[in-house]
Amino acid sequence: MTATAPVVDRPAKKPKREQRFDEGTGRLAAVLLSPTLVVLALVVLFPIISALRESLFQSGQHLDANGFVVQGSTFVGLQNYADIFRGDTGHRFWNAFYNTTFFTVVCVVLETVLGVAMALIMHKAFRGRGIVRASILVPWAIPTIISALLWKWIFQADGVFNAIIGTQVLWSTDGWQAKLSIVIADTWKTAPFIGLLVLAGLQTIPAEVYEAAKVDGASAWKTFTRITLPLVKPALLVAVLFRILDTLRIFDLPFVLVGPHKDSVETLSMLAYDEAFNVRFGPAAAYATVLFLYVAVVAYMFVKILGADVIGEARAKKPGGGGGGKGWRRKNAVKASPGTSVGAVSMGGGV
Repeated sequence: MTATAPVVDRPAKKPKREQRFDEGTGRLAAVLLSPTLVVLALVVLFPIISALRESLFQSGQHLDANGFVVQGSTFVGLQNYADIFRGDTGHRFWNAFYNTTFFTVVCVVLETVLGVAMALIMHKAFRGRGIVRASILVPWAIPTIISALLWKWIFQADGVFNAIIGTQVLWSTDGWQAKLSIVIADTWKTAPFIGLLVLAGLQTIPAEVYEAAKVDGASAWKTFTRITLPLVKPALLVAVLFRILDTLRIFDLPFVLVGPHKDSVETLSMLAYDEAFNVRFGPAAAYATVLFLYVAVVAYMFVKILGADVIGEARAKKPGGGGGGKGWRRKNAVKASPGTSVGAVSMGGGV
């Protein structure tokens, strides 16, 4: 009887792992975005960190506790921030804070109203619409410095504006007239920006929605408030947010049109510039940091309270991928006007 060698079981082959269709895309995206992230870090992150560091120091000559002259940068901690809110500096800061907030609220409200009106006019079909659109966008295309110089010439004592109103007003002196001149010039220049973005939103609304509203007997006001305004809200909120952020940083228009060191028009940006111009870089960085925090808080509250879809995240989550599908439009049409939704959905089918 012969002995046979035991058979050794071979290890079973592991099943081959299925490869996902998007495998490796994250790594590729990181490689492709790395140049952009490096540039953003250099032009955004590095200046912010440098400003925060500079705000903790005081530069220049000063006396130490023993009466000796000390030159250079000295670490003072949060003293620059504390000095902002007390004494004459505190009065100047709160005045600039009020002016900045005043210009932001008044200018943005006026620009929104006029911008929506411009968009509605440009959206209508009439002869010469292209010329009207081009002429409305001209003020926005002019650089702010050039615009400020033009309005400074208009608001001179013997200028065009005084000749029109038939009275003598010194627009470039301290007082309410200086504030009014800034509001007029800023509204004239940037209202077309809001109008342009709102016009882009109006062109995405299907014509069938308005036809259904007309059949249902909706008035022009109800059509505007229940159809046009809700459907154009995403574009309008983004435009208003951009204008709020821009106006909070207003500097060049009041600086050129009225001039520096005017209590009625001095803003936080002008205050930071004045400190830096006088080689007080620590307080200037502190003012800039406070303004940065103010802008960030306002932007965060605006997005959270009003729901401005800045990056398109909300529309990307809707059915149809990007919010342009038929289901999304039908849903918004139903939300927009309860009195006209049935007709809007039944007439267009794709509304």
